[in-house]
Amino acid sequence: METSTDGTPAVPGAGEGERPAVRAAAPPSSLSPSRASDFMQCPLLYRFRVIDRLPEKPSEAATRGTLVHAVLERLFDAPAVERTAPRARSLVPGQWDRLRETRPEVVELFADDAEGERLARWLAEAERLVERWFTLEDPTRLEPAERELFVEAELESGLRLRGIIDRVDVAPTGEVRIVDYKTGKAPRPEYAEGALFQMKFYALVVWRLKRVVPRRLQLVYLGSGDVLTYDPVMADLERVERKLLALWEAIRLATETGEWRPRPTKLCGWCDHQAVCPEFGGTPPPYPLQVRSPESADGGQGRMGPDAT
Repeated sequence: METSTDGTPAVPGAGEGERPAVRAAAPPSSLSPSRASDFMQCPLLYRFRVIDRLPEKPSEAATRGTLVHAVLERLFDAPAVERTAPRARSLVPGQWDRLRETRPEVVELFADDAEGERLARWLAEAERLVERWFTLEDPTRLEPAERELFVEAELESGLRLRGIIDRVDVAPTGEVRIVDYKTGKAPRPEYAEGALFQMKFYALVVWRLKRVVPRRLQLVYLGSGDVLTYDPVMADLERVERKLLALWEAIRLATETGEWRPRPTKLCGWCDHQAVCPEFGGTPPPYPLQVRSPESADGGQGRMGPDAT
């Protein structure tokens, strides 16, 4: 799971039920996998999320993903012999209560569900996803080195890369495996490279921080019961770094000029911002920044650990 860690609200689901006040705009100063994907998908979407910081409604799918991730993280608090499917399912109600406390806006998802039937089906699906994980990995044989690990590294160019890794496993020999849970279905083979982009991003950050190329990248797709693995080499990470630098230059140029062009695709149907998108007859809000270069990222070579901000 990749959470927004670049100063923007976590999306989807950043907005309250009553559409909270938008925070002051600021030039982008770092890049996460989600925001990099946003820009590649649609530069205007990136602007709405990072610069305008427009709120977005929570979705059932994204919220269920957050819930399932929380359950899988908490399961490792138990001794190995107690990491069973029944115990994992039993964690779902409590983690849902916790999620409602920390993100009250998710309650709006079921505001019209007076009888609680839709909520019950939604929670049951979360339980099924959690249970399917046990057919893909054996948590009694795993002792993660890190869970929900915040990582940040600054490249020589000054670009800061940030993200949160679901799980890091370290073998007795020192080899590192980066694991990410997905509650959707595995992509078709022709789209696998796009799915691995996030994982290579994380591998690049770990390499820059620890000078170690992760031995394996692993995507666990709970929606379809598939596991996608990739063993990166240094050349992979160098290519990703070049791609990110080119992407950041495009973002810098758009920030300077204020020109954020929409890129219509079939994904537009799920976008919360159609009302202010020119492709749907809308008008974007006034550009909230002066037309100038973004401020340089502040110092520091990076960190690997809990996000203190």
